[in-house]
Amino acid sequence: MQQDPIPEAPEPPGDGECCQSSCGEACVWEKYYIAREQYAQALKAWRARHPEQAGAH
Repeated sequence: MQQDPIPEAPEPPGDGECCQSSCGEACVWEKYYIAREQYAQALKAWRARHPEQAGAH
């Protein structure tokens, strides 16, 4: 059986990682928000593949 692990949520930037310079797309927070959206989509797809475990996560 092929493994299909549940996606892991991205970690938010740590204290001091943001330079507060309005970097736009290069901002660590912008990258985090994009990663969160990708995670949400991956988790939704994983739950569709594993309906028996969907309520557990």
